[in-house]
Amino acid sequence: MRKVILHYHLFKNAGTSLDAAFKENVAPEEWVTQEFPGQPKANREQVAQWILENPQAKIFSSHTAYLPPPKLEGVKVLPVIFLRHPIDRIASAYAFETKQDGDSFGAVLARNTDISGYIETRLALPHDRQCRNFHMQRLAMMFGEKQGDEFTRAKKALATLPFVGIVEQFADSMARLEKWLQSEGFEGMQLKPVEKNVSRDIKKSLDEKLKDFEERITPEVFAKLMEANQPDIKLYNSL
Repeated sequence: MRKVILHYHLFKNAGTSLDAAFKENVAPEEWVTQEFPGQPKANREQVAQWILENPQAKIFSSHTAYLPPPKLEGVKVLPVIFLRHPIDRIASAYAFETKQDGDSFGAVLARNTDISGYIETRLALPHDRQCRNFHMQRLAMMFGEKQGDEFTRAKKALATLPFVGIVEQFADSMARLEKWLQSEGFEGMQLKPVEKNVSRDIKKSLDEKLKDFEERITPEVFAKLMEANQPDIKLYNSL
């Protein structure tokens, strides 16, 4: 049985740091990355094909691959995903996008407005999930809509996935991940916590960062953001 790692690299959830640690354990051609379309059926089909068409690869990393992990004959896919406090992730996303030179919607918006404007604009767009229950949406894709609403399916995904890391407990999560992957046959896997693509001061505690964030935005926008992300916060607190 071939075993491969599939890293669901969620935006601003320490994925670059995790990938850097993964790359230390494999040859260059054994770590691969690719992005996929937003249409769920095509996305999942292409992710499965990607794994099959890269027999040399051991670790697959994608920002846009959708759950659930593909079921393939002769291949066991080991899904890896990290979650982060939803409000701190949004603050990090804004800090990151203000520095981007690209012409993506988020980068252009961040460069042309303050953080309150960024959040308010994104919350006003019904299908934009960057600032509204980002984790819940991605986790809920693990199960079909007949199995409950988004929160129910996301909660079920957390209970089903074999590994879920926590950004705020990165070193401990990496130790857990290392132990699990070793038990799955990656005997030589050694994951050293490294800090890559960090947008903000990592020395501050989560409470300090959340307090700083609240002070930077208007009370009205902060209240809207907290209300909009209650399900995501509830999921995070259940970890």
